[in-house]
Amino acid sequence: MKYPNFSLLTSFSICIVTVMANTAFSFDIQPRAGYPLPTLSTDQLLRFEIGKTSFNEDLTIEGGLGPIFNQTSCGSCHNNPVGGAGSQTVTRFGFIGKKGGFDPLADLGGSLRQAEAISDECAEIVPPEANVITLRVTNSALAFGLIEAISDADLLANRDAQPAPQRGSAHMVSNFEDPNGDLHVGRFGWKAQVASVLTFSSDASQNEMGLSNRFLPFDNAPNGNEDLLANCDTVADPEDGPDAEGYDFIDRVTDFQRFLSPPPQTPQTGMHGENVFNTIGCNVCHTPQFTTGNNPETEEPLRNITVRPYGDFLLHDMGIAGDGIVQGDANGQQLKTPPLWGVAYRDPLWHDGRFGAGTIDSRVRDAIAEHGVFGSQGLPSAEAFDALSGDDQNALITFLRSLGQVEFDSDSDGDVELNDFHGYSDTIGFQPCFGQSVTPNDPCAIHDINQDGLVDLNDFDFFLLAYDDELADCNANDVADLLDILLGEADVDNNGVLDVCQGCTGDFNGDNARGIDDLLVIIDAWGICSSCAADINSDGVVNVIDLLYIVGNWGPCP
Repeated sequence: MKYPNFSLLTSFSICIVTVMANTAFSFDIQPRAGYPLPTLSTDQLLRFEIGKTSFNEDLTIEGGLGPIFNQTSCGSCHNNPVGGAGSQTVTRFGFIGKKGGFDPLADLGGSLRQAEAISDECAEIVPPEANVITLRVTNSALAFGLIEAISDADLLANRDAQPAPQRGSAHMVSNFEDPNGDLHVGRFGWKAQVASVLTFSSDASQNEMGLSNRFLPFDNAPNGNEDLLANCDTVADPEDGPDAEGYDFIDRVTDFQRFLSPPPQTPQTGMHGENVFNTIGCNVCHTPQFTTGNNPETEEPLRNITVRPYGDFLLHDMGIAGDGIVQGDANGQQLKTPPLWGVAYRDPLWHDGRFGAGTIDSRVRDAIAEHGVFGSQGLPSAEAFDALSGDDQNALITFLRSLGQVEFDSDSDGDVELNDFHGYSDTIGFQPCFGQSVTPNDPCAIHDINQDGLVDLNDFDFFLLAYDDELADCNANDVADLLDILLGEADVDNNGVLDVCQGCTGDFNGDNARGIDDLLVIIDAWGICSSCAADINSDGVVNVIDLLYIVGNWGPCP
């Protein structure tokens, strides 16, 4: 997390930060989605950054791409943000006979179809024998290291504590890198078919980009045709190999995914909607919290960390809403509970992306309703949601909107800027919230970072640290203009710079006075007007407020 504006905090503010860092109220800004864990060592952070470069690198044919693949880089699919979920889908297929039983049609290239190829000759199709065809949308890889560090014992204990009608199943799988073949609780992929980040990287590199590697040393044959593979595969296998420092590509992207932070949650506790979430049983499968284990083989920043994924990493029967694909010990109706952290900005939802576009409200309502289909273990919670009052339904969805919400980002655009300070239209800015008592259910709670019930200077220190734009100090008093404005200095045009530094606001004709000509400019521009000079208070509309400013300050400029 970068804190570019610390130099413009007041000495008073610095004292507050220092005192709070040494009290029971100690806290910090939550990293944004896509950022590294804040506790990484210098060496680990360097590995993260190198891994991020590899994650976004477009493979070439000469570098091992193909001959069949879905994308040319990891970041092409995991792109909201880089390392997060995406809207891209892949195709799965198979065959179910009249007597049941699932055949992945492996001899015909199943159950995954690679949509792209290095030439038309090598291209795959969904074979006509397939009678089960489905899509899978890109999962998030955020905080993969923390998820990996949750012990098998804790995941299994959570399973055993679930009531029988909603109890999940652990998908026990082995890791490529484990020479003993020990079984672990799977936690990655829509079928929880992978238990380690390195195995995930190896599998995805081969199956999504066609990059053979030390664990999967041979390329996939197009639709299972080995003769065609011999003609199409132009690079010797395995194609992935060590760089100058001895790391393979799969090691580099593993570092990136392993060291990614979880999405933020704002506010972090206390919302009524979470109580509703728990009351109707959503927390049975979407388990709120785990603490990572203390395995000495796990790197230090990943050990003994409390995480709030809102997921149990178990398989659950979703009835007719499943994908029909059997994978390992996961049957066609079972899907892994997707963690809900980051759901605030995730679009689309569901394993095949069936609920996309619209608003988070519409996507979440559709997804909740889909839990209520025939045969689904989510049916009781879906029915309980339907029985809620409108207020409680809205409270639950407001809570889900907090999962991924950046602190102080009141307009939910992913950054903290002037709009989040002043607040325009429906946005609740820091300035109008300043001095207010709030609860976690209030819109202003996004600015109460320490959740002490008051939006005050303690919170504003961290607002300045989180602020993404450059901070002005136009009067050179070593205090950010935003703090001066917060404490009462004038900024009529809401541009974040003190009026005393800007000459004569409202003097449009430059005669050093506010008069009839300036008033006519206001009248001429009346109405919606984006980024125009006549919009003195920068609220996107020229109206009576701008007119009254001219009238109220009539005459020569001071």
